[in-house]
Parts: sequence; C-alpha cells; structure tokens
Amino acid sequence: MDEDTRYEAVRSRDARFDGAFFFAVETTGIYCRPSCPAVTPKRRNVRFYPTAAAAQRSGFRACRRCRPDAVPGSADWDVRADVVGRAMRLIRDGVVDREGVAGLATRLGYSSRQVQRQLTAELGAGPVALARVQRAHTARVLLQTTGLPVTEIAFASGFASVRQFNDTIREVYALTPSDLRTTAPGPARTDTLPTGTPEAGTPATGTPTAGIPLRLAHRGPYHAASVFDLLEREAVPGVEEVTGTPGTRTYRRTLRLPYGTGIVAVGERTGTSGSATHPGGWLEAQLHLTDQRDLTTAVQRLRRLFDLDADPYAVDERLGADPRLAPLVTARPGLRSPGTADPDELAVRALVGPARAGELVQRYGKALDAPCGTLTHLFPEPAVLAGAEPTGALGALTAALADGTVRLDPGADRDEAEQALHALPGLTPEAVAAIRTRALGDPDVAPPGADAPAPWRPWRSYAVRHLRTAGELE
Repeated sequence: MDEDTRYEAVRSRDARFDGAFFFAVETTGIYCRPSCPAVTPKRRNVRFYPTAAAAQRSGFRACRRCRPDAVPGSADWDVRADVVGRAMRLIRDGVVDREGVAGLATRLGYSSRQVQRQLTAELGAGPVALARVQRAHTARVLLQTTGLPVTEIAFASGFASVRQFNDTIREVYALTPSDLRTTAPGPARTDTLPTGTPEAGTPATGTPTAGIPLRLAHRGPYHAASVFDLLEREAVPGVEEVTGTPGTRTYRRTLRLPYGTGIVAVGERTGTSGSATHPGGWLEAQLHLTDQRDLTTAVQRLRRLFDLDADPYAVDERLGADPRLAPLVTARPGLRSPGTADPDELAVRALVGPARAGELVQRYGKALDAPCGTLTHLFPEPAVLAGAEPTGALGALTAALADGTVRLDPGADRDEAEQALHALPGLTPEAVAAIRTRALGDPDVAPPGADAPAPWRPWRSYAVRHLRTAGELE
C-alpha cells in the first residue's frame, strides 16, 4: 500500500488494516491504529509506520482511545518464511526477554548485528524495541486486569528493573503505572471497548489464584465452531478437555512454559462481534500460571493454537474466487487453520495418533502439583520419551526433537524442518504435512496427493481445512 491508500484506510476507519500498519499525528504526538474512532487528522500531519515499535522509536505515544498496542499481530509474520518473519515470531514468543538479542540471533543462525540491521531496515525498529512494545502491553494488561502488586507486574512483564518498567510505561502511555491501572474500563463500559481489545473489561479482578482474564483479539469473522470441533475430536485425556454444548463450549489444557506451568481455559464465541467500522472480536480466556513471567509466551501460544493472527479478509477473498471453494467460504466465513500450543507435542501426536498419545501421557507425562479437574498432566517432553522408548519411529522423532536435529519452534526454518522430518523413519508424508501446517504454522501446505491448485496459494492450508470441514477430504 502506498501512503495515499493508507490514508484512505484511516479516513474510512477500516479495521481490516489494524496491525498491518500504524499512523501517527505530528501535532498531537500520538500514534493510532487505522480504525481509531477519533477525528481523522489532516493528511499533512500524518506519518505511517510498519510497527508500533517504529512509532514509539520516533517519539510517539500510544493512543488511549484505540489502544494501538493491543491489535492482533500482522498476518505477514506467519506467512513469511524469511529471517524477518522468523524473528518476529520468536520475539512474540518472548525469546528476547528470556535470552536477549544474542539468543534470538543464535536461533536464527545470524549475527546480532545482522538481525538488528534487517529488522531496523524493514520494520523501523530493532529487536529490543519490538520486545519493549510487547512488554509494555503485557504490563498494561496485568495492571488493568489483575490485583498483582506493581513490583510483581514489572518483573512478570519481562522488565529487568522497576525503574525501567516505570520509565517505559510513562513514555509509552504518558501515565504512571498507578494512573494506568485506574484508567481501566469499568463493567458498565465493557461494551464500549474497541473491538479486538485483548483484555477483560473489569479491572483488578484477577489474582494469582483466580487466574488472569484475557480477551484474545482477532480481526474479522472467526468460525469458532470448526476450531472447537477439531479440538474436541483430538483432545488427549489428562492434558486437554472440551466441555459444554456447541456454541458455548470451553477448551481447557495444560501448558509447559519457560518458567513454570499453566492451565488455560478458552471459551467458544459464536457469530461475528463488532460493527461495520470495527469488525472482529475476541475469545474469552482465563490463564492460571505458576509464574507470571510466562504470560506473554502463554498468550502467543494460544494465539497460534487458535490462529488468531490470520487475515480472514485476504484468505476468503482469494479462496472465494475459486468455483469449488466459493460455497464453502460463503458457508464458513473466517474459517481458521488451527496450530498448536506445543510444536513438539503436535509432532508426536501426528506420529502416534490420539489413543497412543493418551497412553504416553499417563505413562510418562509429568503430573501437575495441583490437578485441575480432569487436567492432571503435562504432555511428556521429547527427552523423556526418547529415554523411555528409544527405539522405533517414536524414539527417532523424540531424539531428533530433543537434540535439535529437528526444530519446530516459532523461529524454525520450515523447509529445513520438513527435510529433517522426511529423513526420519516412520513419518508418513501426510504426518509431515500435518506437522508443517500446525506445528510450524505454515498457511500454504497441500497434503500429498491432494488437488490443491496454484491459485489457492498462499492459503492452501485454509483451502484444505475448508474441504475437510465440509467432509470433502479425509
């Protein structure tokens, strides 16, 4: 998009471009999402940025009305397989906070200087600035939705010190942390929140025991029924469960996270939320974490599982132009291609199937210190499985995952991972395709032997999901 086209999107408050770019107003010093409901600024006063970090780096602070830091992530980072796309996926997963820029560069196979140069050239900000925006957003969510002390929130958000936390919040939001907490919308104003705001409307209700309430934002329509149907069919006892009736189901599962463990509950929402000017909506979630520092990572893993950063407008426009898919797209607008909360777990499940996966959980899974209903275990780690069952296809796969021969983390190179999977014994081409689609989040995978013509690209994974949901493909 050129700048004139972007300005037209701003003038029409087109929420389809929220997250794709941001605009800043020189006369106010504020940056916004394209759908901001405020009065449209004059063209000569507007500047455009590819990321919120780039806008902040230029001295602009986040709009308190449209909350530009809270929009769903750009779908570009999940589509792209280059180093910038891989880096953005790792930053969203919290790698910079845990391992620093050096750790990010090591995972990408580049020097720190190369990573800094490429991100700055394309996104207007380096990895530290990009991670800083994410930390600030995490802090705001915790301030406005939990009763955690401010000091605990500082470290849970990934900040190295309370002073750094205070300085960042003042710079990004032009408020102190305490003032930011008091600006949380009350219950009476919940329905006036901008569509896509990924936090609960009632402030200071969450506690470490009760969990953290979140709204996981998505753009455009979201066909929740098909996602929850799939999760219900595949649920592994002890690790996952789906309760309730269609339309009001709740998906719950355990999570292994960098600093501890977690249990998450996500509710099914039917229909399309929002209005003509703010299409989109959210999934209600509740996170119970043993260590609050895992919040950012847990949220990003849920976003990948539920495919919340997809661009349904682009997907439906391309696939809806195909005569075979057009009626399916019309019947299920916003159909998603679900991913996974744990790529290594997904690979094992793709190999052994759901029944065997349940057996592995009971035999080798780590029991939770405090079971929650039917959720009793974490899925066993690859190293544990490799040691317990070292032979056969399962042993080969888990050993490769444990020693890094096969990498399925958010920054993995998809082609290299697929080649490494094909080199292992016992993995069928269909299993490898499933792993690439869901564990690696590739939106453009066609199962072996399936009729997936080139015009469906780069959304063949979604086309296949349409066909399978309609019962036209096994």
